[in-house]
Formats: sequence, C-alpha cells, structure tokens
Amino acid sequence: MAGCFLMAACHSSSRPLQTVSEVNISKYEGTWYDIAHLTQTFQEGCSCVSANYSQAEDYIKVVNTCLRDGKMDSISGKAFPVEGSNNSKLKVQFFWPFKGDYQILALDEDYSTALVGAPDRESLWLLSRTTTPGATTIKEFLNRAEELGFDTSKMVYTDHSCNNK
Repeated sequence: MAGCFLMAACHSSSRPLQTVSEVNISKYEGTWYDIAHLTQTFQEGCSCVSANYSQAEDYIKVVNTCLRDGKMDSISGKAFPVEGSNNSKLKVQFFWPFKGDYQILALDEDYSTALVGAPDRESLWLLSRTTTPGATTIKEFLNRAEELGFDTSKMVYTDHSCNNK
C-alpha cells in the first residue's frame, strides 16, 4: 500500500507547469469566454460559459456564468496571486476555505486568448475574448497544452450559440 501511495504522489502528472512569465492583471480583467475545457462536474449542462475578472482591493473578483436549464447561473469567487509568480499563478476560492490552482500557461500578447490549467493536468480551459476565435489560434493553444502534458483529446467545446444571437 505504501508503495502505491508513493507512486501516486510522484506521478509525472503532478510535475510543475511552465506558466507565462508575467500577467498584467489590468489587461487580464474583463470578460473571457470558455471555448473548450476538460470536463468539470460543475460545468455539466452549461452552455454560453464566461468568466469576468475585476481587481478588488487585495484580490481579483471572479464571476463565472453559464446558461443551464434555460436560466443564467453564476458563482462568485476570489483569486489571489501567488507570491513570486508575477501574477501567472493564482489561487482561486469559490468556497471557503478551499482554494484551487489557476495557472496561466499561454497568453496572447494582446490578451485575446489564454490557456489556463492546474498542475494535476485534470483542469484546463481555453479562453478567448470572443466566442469564435480562429481555428489556427485554437490549434496553437491546444498544441501548447499537449506539450505541457494535457490530454486535449478529452476537451469539450462550449456551445456559445446563445451569445451569437
């Protein structure tokens, strides 16, 4: 049993992720649309998924929204930059006292597309400022995710038809 535990604890999927070198929170603020993600139970049945980030006094306010069962559903949380990460690593909290990893793995120079994930490689989101980023952009960012050890064959693409009406 102890050997199994040690093997699981040292599994390569928990190796650190390479994040972007720096994130300007002022540029990152605003609305991002979930283009694709690895399946998350809290997103089941959701379409038209977006996240809005705004700087508060000592944290970043996060509001995630989706259309579920014909109604808009949202949840608010807080994100805290990890010291020494130049804002590329955040700890996000939706339910006290639990915090999750939110690491910015790729980011366009103009802050139009972002790839966000967690070191366990179980959480990954491709985010965009628009609901319809170009196919080339999507491919580039998913290639980056694969380089970092994510299984992009399991990505779920978000339906944004309600945002395009």
